[in-house]
Amino acid sequence: MILVDTSVWIDYLNGVENPHTDALDAGIVDGIVAMGDLIFLEILQGIRDDREYELTRRSLETLDHYELFGHAMVGMCAENFRALRKRGITIRKTADVIIASFCIEHQMPLLFTDRDFEPFVAHLGLRSVLPGD
Repeated sequence: MILVDTSVWIDYLNGVENPHTDALDAGIVDGIVAMGDLIFLEILQGIRDDREYELTRRSLETLDHYELFGHAMVGMCAENFRALRKRGITIRKTADVIIASFCIEHQMPLLFTDRDFEPFVAHLGLRSVLPGD
């Protein structure tokens, strides 16, 4: 299974074609794409049109879903944030810390375009779906 960050989903849902959306499309066909609750929330809250919201929600509900954050993940998320901070790297969004930490903990590759994930790859063992990310 792979997890796909919100940034890639937004491009995909908006019809953007690039290596990341191509990888997402292939992953959907192969049945290896999973959805995280936080990512699902970010996608849905960004949809203005009611019809589009409902179609997207129903479509994404068919994927395997994971709870990314709970009490058990608090310590790991804080440790990962602090480890990067000690290297002079500040992650801008807590959501990215949660997503990356979940993927590291569960050894699940992440498909992303958001540069905030790069330090997790470089220093903490996050696996990227696409080489060079």
